Amino acid sequence: MENSNIKLFVILVFLSSLLQLCKASKLRFDGKNGEFRILQVADMHYGDGKTTPCEDVLPEQMHSCSDLNTTAFILRMIHAEKPHLIVFTGDNIFGFDAKDAVKSMNAAFAPAISSNIPWAAILGNHDQQSTLSREGVMKHIVGMKNTLSLLNPPDIPDIDGFGNYNLEVQGIEGSKLANKSVLNLYFLDSGDYSSVPSIPGYGWIKPSQQFWFQRTSTKLKKTYMHNSNAKKAPAPGLAYFHIPLPEYSSFDSSNFTGVRQEGISSASINSGFFTTMVEAGDVKAVFAGHDHKNDFCGKLMDINLCYAGGFGYHAYGKAGWSRRARMVVASLEKTGKGGWGAVKSIKTWKRLDDEHLTTIDTQVLWSKSSTGARRKKPIGHQ
Repeated sequence: MENSNIKLFVILVFLSSLLQLCKASKLRFDGKNGEFRILQVADMHYGDGKTTPCEDVLPEQMHSCSDLNTTAFILRMIHAEKPHLIVFTGDNIFGFDAKDAVKSMNAAFAPAISSNIPWAAILGNHDQQSTLSREGVMKHIVGMKNTLSLLNPPDIPDIDGFGNYNLEVQGIEGSKLANKSVLNLYFLDSGDYSSVPSIPGYGWIKPSQQFWFQRTSTKLKKTYMHNSNAKKAPAPGLAYFHIPLPEYSSFDSSNFTGVRQEGISSASINSGFFTTMVEAGDVKAVFAGHDHKNDFCGKLMDINLCYAGGFGYHAYGKAGWSRRARMVVASLEKTGKGGWGAVKSIKTWKRLDDEHLTTIDTQVLWSKSSTGARRKKPIGHQ
């Protein structure tokens, strides 16, 4: 009996690894322009669709505003930006107002599914407050169409949280880097609320998750830098999770791009994940949600810490301050004879859900030739 259990475990690990490999291999830079485009959707707070009212909109918007405005915004963004990947960074549904978690998630992610664009999701602090547990929510997401989301790394069965995984973006088909990941994406479950009685407030990224991140980063760097077509520096990485790190409090209006209109709602303790990323050396930018009225990017120790700004209409915000989404575009360098090389730069901007989908706060987060650049906007800019 014991031997059969071991065999079953080995089979399950193999199948999970195979699933992860199949999913990760779907992402590749565009062969026409050398770009990889990521749309971040933060805090949809989806409820029950057209019967769910909006929050913090102008009085004249209230009578016709619902979750369907959130859906329409996603569809507009997909049409305008044509992303290669859509990333949903938690509080995808607002559990307290979602009568059926499955129906709510199906409606919330429907635009990504219908577009046939690969998408990935992580959990926030409200996703599990409906009819499914936190694990149940993530398991449902993993089983949805076109998603690259994964429940957890198969080789670390006791990792904290649900939705810790990485995705690899390969070079252009036919190029020397066609079978290498030239951009690495890390997704982590930042938890919901503290389960330690003496520690109040929100959750945090635990040591088991940091161990997985360190090991994954090391493996990716080794593959990229020491095998055939080796590179002198690691491939750049981007990290996505819901709750901002305490280090987001390091900035003020003099050293970030965007706006800060509320406090930084991080965990009340510092679990050290920022230090872990600095030591790893490959992560160039972090993208969080959670604080809907903050949409800034600031650089600390060569890592950009970015908010997306509130996306969903059934979520708190600021009347007259447009809902918004963040785009990130990584571009490859041109090589001789019209070929493509490694990532040359990573840029970002935001789009507002107004009449023209106005683009604001374009900035370079990272480039091979410099440490990045930013263009400061006044605190009241919309």
